[in-house]
Amino acid sequence: MTDGLLSRNMLRGRAWQRLLPDVYVHRALPLDHQVWCAAVGLVLPRHAAIGGPSAAHLWGAGLLAPQSPVSVVASRDKWTYRHPRILTHHTRLCPEDLTELEGIAVTTPERTAFDLGRQSSRATALILIDAMLHQGRLDPGAVVELAAQRDWWPGVARLLEVINLADGRAESPMETRLRLLLHDGGIPRPVPQFEIRDDLGQLVARVDLGWPAARLAVEYEGDHHRVQEQFRRDITRAHTLQRYGWTVLRFGADDVLRLPHETVLAVRTALARCR
Repeated sequence: MTDGLLSRNMLRGRAWQRLLPDVYVHRALPLDHQVWCAAVGLVLPRHAAIGGPSAAHLWGAGLLAPQSPVSVVASRDKWTYRHPRILTHHTRLCPEDLTELEGIAVTTPERTAFDLGRQSSRATALILIDAMLHQGRLDPGAVVELAAQRDWWPGVARLLEVINLADGRAESPMETRLRLLLHDGGIPRPVPQFEIRDDLGQLVARVDLGWPAARLAVEYEGDHHRVQEQFRRDITRAHTLQRYGWTVLRFGADDVLRLPHETVLAVRTALARCR
């Protein structure tokens, strides 16, 4: 992860650009969030580590933009490196909360999820924890155990709610947002990435969210579904599912972010009809 990064006494040539004092990166290296984490990791003292959303990014979530600040956790009342690209949270750190990932000090997956669920918004925490689960980098049982050991810490109740909602089958942030929206609207819990099969067990389709008993499928459609070829495939797929007795509802970003009540009502109505 630190390949292409140099620190201390680096000559300022055209091939290198300065990220932090005494930390340079080769211009051929894509300047993504992972590189920024590696750069920050070079200047952190022993009592600090990459944590929060940035740690989730390193543990496989991979959802942060290059311009996102690097989130750092540090022991209370300790000095930390100050920089506009570094967002530091001072907290209590135990030795078992920290590890190394490709040479960078980082909070463990369990401590990362523990902090996200307590401190981030529910949606942000759930998106990042879903992504870590999807990558197989997180044991939710270990997070629950950590919460039980520290049940007096602020935000533990919210953390446990997020862990209960988390599902590693989710494949995109907006799919997670849609699932959370429906949960908050009182819709029964769906099966993410549900596989619909014919009488012979052959796969017909895999839908984002499925309610098998009602034969209802909900799909989130990003901008790539607007491409003509993909649009045609979507129509064919929807007709195929209808032949097998499934009702398909399709939602986009506006439905999730700007029309939440209408989206929940549409799913609730469809469930009532299908039953």
